[in-house]
Amino acid sequence: MSLLRQPILLLARSSGVKKLVSTMPVTSGIVTGYVPGESTAAAVEATGRLVDDGLTVTLDFLGEDTVDAEQAAATVAAYVEVLKALGERGLARRAEVSVKLSAIGQALPDVGDKVALENARTICRAARNAGTTVTLDMEDHTTTDRTLAVLRNLRKDFPETGAVLQAYLRRTESDCRSLAHEGSRVRLCKGAYNEPESVAFQDKIDVDKSYVRCLKVLLAGAGYPMIATHDPRMIAIAASLASRFGRATGTYEYQMLYGIRPEEQRRLAAAGETVRVYVPYGQEWYGYLMRRLAERPQNLTFFLRSLISKK
Repeated sequence: MSLLRQPILLLARSSGVKKLVSTMPVTSGIVTGYVPGESTAAAVEATGRLVDDGLTVTLDFLGEDTVDAEQAAATVAAYVEVLKALGERGLARRAEVSVKLSAIGQALPDVGDKVALENARTICRAARNAGTTVTLDMEDHTTTDRTLAVLRNLRKDFPETGAVLQAYLRRTESDCRSLAHEGSRVRLCKGAYNEPESVAFQDKIDVDKSYVRCLKVLLAGAGYPMIATHDPRMIAIAASLASRFGRATGTYEYQMLYGIRPEEQRRLAAAGETVRVYVPYGQEWYGYLMRRLAERPQNLTFFLRSLISKK
């Protein structure tokens, strides 16, 4: 699968291929099945539909690895706009936002961490004013410590800010122990980046074992775990562990991607579980999708499989 990396990255830079992918009748349906649109209005409309189905939402304005201060500021403005729109529509109680620090300035030379922190503060303030929260997305392992440092600073003024940890990193069980305290919101995912063996488990079974170990730490702790997985086996294990640790529904939640296993999302919600759908939107959808496939080409198999059965 690693042989696909360069061809996928080349496709990501092709505006012609993007146009073809997004306008072909079948493919266009595929795109809108995973990304509801490029505008704030499209994101808010999708949020409304999901909330009507009994689900909650986290919105991700697509973009990352920004090395231009104006582009970072534009991303901040987009988040402020969507948060205001959510508040005006009465959706803020059921929808939050997810933010990648590299999209709001962390990748800027020399001043990246300072700019990202100030921009994140602006978004957190807008979220609080709207009546909702922010979760800081995690990126590749080289930024983990810097992201957690920004999180610690943000939580001084915005203790409701959520974190993301990736179970395939060898360090994550320890990070879970540090963050499993009262008031802490932690999304646990498996991880999507192509990381070296020195820092990340490579075999699926080892990643799964790490995910379960991390789940145990978070569910036994005093924080609010956000269980991000589409894996039926992991969902069943999470339910069993929640019961073992005396977790009432509403003291944790499940998270899944927009367009992936929507029937399972609704099933869990109908059973009384909190289910949050991760909704990406914005003009960078094509590059985002291609980079995810290139970073970890195993995702291509998952993506293609999901097109066959979206249950």
